[in-house]
Amino acid sequence: MDTLKTVRFVGKPVVFLLCLLPAALVVTDAFELTGRLGANPVEEILDRFGNWGLRMIMITLAVTPLRRITGWNWLARFRRMLGLFAFFYVLMHFLTWLILDQGVLLSAILEDLTERPFITIGFAALLLLIALAATSTGGMRRRLGRRWQVLHNAVYAIALLGVWHYWWQVKKDITEPLIYAAILTVLLGARLWWRWRR
Repeated sequence: MDTLKTVRFVGKPVVFLLCLLPAALVVTDAFELTGRLGANPVEEILDRFGNWGLRMIMITLAVTPLRRITGWNWLARFRRMLGLFAFFYVLMHFLTWLILDQGVLLSAILEDLTERPFITIGFAALLLLIALAATSTGGMRRRLGRRWQVLHNAVYAIALLGVWHYWWQVKKDITEPLIYAAILTVLLGARLWWRWRR
């Protein structure tokens, strides 16, 4: 079996299941089958989905540098799946806030969006992710032509907004947002370096 067939029939299902695992653990922990969600389960679910959304964005952005460094071009075949999982986790993060935290109460939602800047930034990132997810198919790529790549370059803005959202949301210990910021700096810096050399 050649590399592309291995990626399609073995690699993709394995990566799919690994990407789905954090969401599955939220469900099983909610029923106390694999662990617990702690004293504040809503906040725990929010944090888990938010963290995994940001991680999936970073992993998606890491595909191109890894492919260039290793020469493993088959890594590019995972990029769309990883990007869609990033959208999935960010969407679940938003829905947890909307339904479990705010109770779909319009006045509370509008107050948070207008008075808590980190939520406004996170919402902006979600809107951009929706646009990318909606145009992620091969058909949309052909239909949009060159505009598709311009639109999908928004992933860099999404990553910046995601780190910014997390940074502003944290009240005291900024260690984790700082780690994400450092990873993003390396990932974007590598792209700028390659572009400058070219």
